[in-house]
Amino acid sequence: MRQLLLVTTLILMAATPLRALETSQGDLAVSVMADDLRVPWAFDFLPGGDVLVTERAGRLWRLEPTGTRHEVSGVGKVAAQGQGGLLDVLVPRDFGATREVIFTFATPQEAGAGTAVAVARLSEDATALRDWRVIWEMEPGSTGGRHFGSRVVEAPDGTLFVTVGERGDRPSAQDLSRENGSVIRITRQGAHAEGNPFLDREGAQPEIWSYGHRNPQGAALDAEGQLWVSEHGAKGGDEVNRVKKGANYGWPVISYGTHYSGAPFPEGSSKEGMEQPAFYWDPSIAPSGHMIYSGRMWPDWEGHHFIGSLKFGHIAVLAGDPLELRETIEGPQTGRVRAIEEAPDGAIWYLSEADGALYRLSPP
Repeated sequence: MRQLLLVTTLILMAATPLRALETSQGDLAVSVMADDLRVPWAFDFLPGGDVLVTERAGRLWRLEPTGTRHEVSGVGKVAAQGQGGLLDVLVPRDFGATREVIFTFATPQEAGAGTAVAVARLSEDATALRDWRVIWEMEPGSTGGRHFGSRVVEAPDGTLFVTVGERGDRPSAQDLSRENGSVIRITRQGAHAEGNPFLDREGAQPEIWSYGHRNPQGAALDAEGQLWVSEHGAKGGDEVNRVKKGANYGWPVISYGTHYSGAPFPEGSSKEGMEQPAFYWDPSIAPSGHMIYSGRMWPDWEGHHFIGSLKFGHIAVLAGDPLELRETIEGPQTGRVRAIEEAPDGAIWYLSEADGALYRLSPP
């Protein structure tokens, strides 16, 4: 069992490079930034170059630019079962003033576990979290260990978008009295945000921004501040959705493909009042992680969507209006891509759950 503080050597960019990945922008160098991670789920960048990485079992790591790694203490209790555990991590824009870090995770509940959001302060020496506090959790009522969703994105106005899976309870995604299968919008204190669409709807949960989702495991803002999510859908129906205020994305009433049992959807692939996906995959790729690229290092990729595939082991690159698949980035180091982010310098970093490794893509 690893100690609370563990220092290990990272394989940095200066190390012997791995085999390059072929892309439309030429062969890109692949560097291992950290390895020996156990079911890593998410990462984000701290000012100064350190990186925070979550492991689903409940561990949080801080990676230093110097090549060392420390386990950060102070993570609260998580329900590490099935697909649940410690999940997303977000370093908000005001970290320099507040030292607050935001997490999503599966929290133990009387009826199993539910998606939750916590905030904690990172100590000045960056070795521990202080004052871990849960600011929001979905109302209980679903058991089982799947479909937590659980990406968190900071909106331009400072509110938080959080994706919530339907927890395997399909009808709940159409029930506005429950948060299952929704994107919620909350304040940094965990209250519903002003301007949410269902504040005046009797019986509706005031945090809900959109609903009818299955299991959104990717979320990103584009340059205009528009939210996009990528989500696990039906067999032949994984989706990318442009998320609109108050919109219903149809699960489980409509979808492309079929249920995994082979059963069709009651309304097929469309119904009045329900949104169509911006893009869908057939066959399904099991998308996880979603980044919309700035173009800083590769201008031709400006505005392109980068989405990891857990099933096929690649990074899907989408662009255009309507969205279309432009390329897949695939190689020995792209097994079960769980998360993908743009670094401050414009390099592309991603987590491979299969390798237990954090990689960096850069020009050769």
